[in-house]
Amino acid sequence: MELAGKRTRLSDFRGKVVVLNFWGTWCPPCIEETPGLNQLQKYIASRNGVVLGVAADEDQGVYENFLSEHGVIFQTYRDPATKDNHSPIAQSYGTVMVPETYIIDRQGKIARKIIGFQEWDSPEMLAYFDSILGKPKAHLADDI
Repeated sequence: MELAGKRTRLSDFRGKVVVLNFWGTWCPPCIEETPGLNQLQKYIASRNGVVLGVAADEDQGVYENFLSEHGVIFQTYRDPATKDNHSPIAQSYGTVMVPETYIIDRQGKIARKIIGFQEWDSPEMLAYFDSILGKPKAHLADDI
């Protein structure tokens, strides 16, 4: 896949915790979880975490408009081989519906798979990410 104009592989993210989210602009639950994914990206970025979206969209213009209109700040890629809202990249992971998300640990192993909508900025999810990334920097001063 290509991110920011350069060829990228998931292995390029080794050493980071990756939230690999398969989604589509035509998917209501995907649209609903976009603000939470933006918040999660802000929350985990300073601790070597990254949200990476792979969109099952055939129309580049619709995809780009969505990113702009929804202020998407996480890295995302539109699978150009998508047909009938099915992304071959997503299918290679065994994904049959969107949204579907894989949380991949720093060693490149799948730590968790989440099928369907998730409230990514909920206290429970942020606590989960704290546990796999270490405490957020904002809280470190509280321990001194």
